[in-house]
Amino acid sequence: MKKLALNPYLPDWEYVPDGEPHVFGSRLYVYGSHDRFGGNTYCMEPYVCWSAPAGDLSDWVCHGVIYTGEEDTLNDTGKHLMFAPDVTEYRGKYYLYYGLDHSVAVSVAVSDKPEGPYRFYGHVHHKDGQIWGLKKGDLQQFDPGIFKDDDGKIYLYSGFSSTPEVIERIKQKMGHKADSLTISTEGNRVVQLEEDMLTLKTEPKMLLPGVSNSKDTGFEGHEFYEASSMRRYHGKYYAVYSSVQGHELCYAMSDYPDHGFIYKGVLHSNGNLGISEKPQYYYGNNHGSLVEIEGRYYIFGHRHTNYTQYQRQGVAEEIFMNPDGTFDQAEMTSCGLNGSPLPGSGSYPAYTACVLYSKEGACKADVSIDKTRHPAVTQQNIQDDSGQHDPDEKKESFITNMQDGSAAGYKYFDLYGLKAVSVTVKSTAACTISVRTAVDGEDIAEIYVDACDAWKEFRAQAQVPDGKAALYFIHHGKGSLSFKSFTLTGTFV
Repeated sequence: MKKLALNPYLPDWEYVPDGEPHVFGSRLYVYGSHDRFGGNTYCMEPYVCWSAPAGDLSDWVCHGVIYTGEEDTLNDTGKHLMFAPDVTEYRGKYYLYYGLDHSVAVSVAVSDKPEGPYRFYGHVHHKDGQIWGLKKGDLQQFDPGIFKDDDGKIYLYSGFSSTPEVIERIKQKMGHKADSLTISTEGNRVVQLEEDMLTLKTEPKMLLPGVSNSKDTGFEGHEFYEASSMRRYHGKYYAVYSSVQGHELCYAMSDYPDHGFIYKGVLHSNGNLGISEKPQYYYGNNHGSLVEIEGRYYIFGHRHTNYTQYQRQGVAEEIFMNPDGTFDQAEMTSCGLNGSPLPGSGSYPAYTACVLYSKEGACKADVSIDKTRHPAVTQQNIQDDSGQHDPDEKKESFITNMQDGSAAGYKYFDLYGLKAVSVTVKSTAACTISVRTAVDGEDIAEIYVDACDAWKEFRAQAQVPDGKAALYFIHHGKGSLSFKSFTLTGTFV
């Protein structure tokens, strides 16, 4: 690799959640929504595309804005937000499927190249020409997943299926706009498309159950919520989706692309729940999918930052297939796509924490979170020498508001010959940072920090056995600490 691959896998200033990874040719492309730092709702930016060589998942390139949605005839103002997309290739063309924030239909754009630019193509519709989702009796279409099978058949998966309580809250929030909204509690739907990539070839049928029809199915507690995605490996079909738990990506398996799916488990949780009994990071909605690259498998999802679910960043983990084709849940790490633990020397940005919580623990990232008591990953503009914001709007990411008992954790490192650890921080009061390889373990270093209102480095000697280990930085004392980076070295002077 040209450099280390960290989580999140894109630059710290980029917010591309809902990632759908696809290999086209020799490159891995990720298509997703596009959040805005400081935004007050989901998906406030137009679609962009990032790609990396299949052989080097550290070398990401941004292809810029690939589609704005302004040409969509359902986008009456030209300013409606575009939700989670998916892309497939068919006969040399690339088709992007998406939904608008106010629409219950599936829109489609097309391009000659996987990285775009894309142009509006049409809407998925019934054989009589009526748009799917707008015809009487249609359910709301949402988070479309598009899949080309090995025999060339095209399948479209779509749906939003929640609990009655959440549906009622949604309708109350939307007011009269919800009068024509039909939200299912019975899972998602699958259709086969004609060769034009727009016309329904088959009638919609249920694929995965929701909360009202999951009894005795094996999906209980992990029913379909949103984020339909389909993959095929070794003759088996994998339906990946976000469950009613919200924070987890689950999957089911079948011998067929349109029926017979059996629940198999959780692939990823952005709170690391399932790996840990208590959340280890501030969690919320999740959306992503699997990809196979040169015989290795990866699960793509997203994490939450800045005390909200509106500023999400893509994360990815290697995940291992068992002999029977099943997967075990992937653990949240900081090394993600790196293929091995990170070197036990060098400097690392604090925002790559895969563990983050206050003395009270982590919780759901939503409007109810108490910002005075919890830490968060955030950003600020870098100022130039005159004190003005950088004209390129560059930002630096860091962890804000670590208080007594707060912990930031990083997994994993090859720690060989580690002699010293330093941190770059700002602190409103003198404090101590314990560095440990286990949250409840012994200190391998104890770093004393003075009050400082500008970034300052503090250092301490470290003693730790050689080997693979996590590192946790735990704040002790009064005041609030901002954490920018840490450095591991093999010498102490």
